[in-house]
Amino acid sequence: MRVTVPTDQQPLLTLTDIVVRFGGVVALDGVHLDVRPGEVHGVIGPNGAGKTTLFNVACGFVPPTEGRIHFAGEDVTGWKPHDLIDHGVARSLQGLGLFDRLSVEDNVLIGADRHARTGFVSSLLSAPRATRDEAALKERAVEVLDRLDIAHLGGRVVGSLPYPLRKRVALARALVAEPRVLLLDEPASGLSETEMTELGDIILDLSREVSVLLVEHHMDLVMRVCGRLTVLDFGRVIAAGTPEEIKENPVVLEAYLGAEVEDAPTRTPGDAQASGTTKGAGRA
Repeated sequence: MRVTVPTDQQPLLTLTDIVVRFGGVVALDGVHLDVRPGEVHGVIGPNGAGKTTLFNVACGFVPPTEGRIHFAGEDVTGWKPHDLIDHGVARSLQGLGLFDRLSVEDNVLIGADRHARTGFVSSLLSAPRATRDEAALKERAVEVLDRLDIAHLGGRVVGSLPYPLRKRVALARALVAEPRVLLLDEPASGLSETEMTELGDIILDLSREVSVLLVEHHMDLVMRVCGRLTVLDFGRVIAAGTPEEIKENPVVLEAYLGAEVEDAPTRTPGDAQASGTTKGAGRA
């Protein structure tokens, strides 16, 4: 079922009055957004609306020209991506960023490197390593792979996998860092309808334990899994609210989405229970 998050609950991640300028181009103009504990917050909008820029600001790739970013009550404006990961903000990028010549397990272990006293990246370079720490990380990696139903692929070279499974490996790499907030950039791109349904089940399952900021243009997925939505157009927030509110918002409908929003099914009670485990998907 959809998670109902109290409106007075302190947000985990807050972006306040965010402005981003690239030369004379204003990519974001006074954007405010927050992600509360235990929710999936979606960001939607047409091409050029500023979704990717907002995502890059949230994960530290692009510093805001103006505005502040807070995570768990701490001002993290200007922090680098690795600093945010260390503090519990993980990301899965549309470009994946996997190491094609390494195994699935090794790619996921790289995401767990922040937990190691002796880093896994160093171990790949044959540096001294703490055996017990490495064993614990491998156990965690296997748990995450199993949760995403790709543990059987742990020894496979990533470059040999089809794109949908590579996307699942990238998600596993983000999850193994045990984030409090997970940032997902267009996770449904390149997926079939069946694969998109499986992805929705995964996101609903994950939302029991981690908050999710989802940047996505597939409306069926967004309306199914998100508790709240922020709508961007030309770098500005034109609407924010529940999927039901967004579907009925005349500004959103008239601006650019029209029937695409009206026709998209919203998340119904029982979706999260129906998603249950993510087993049964992703076999190669």
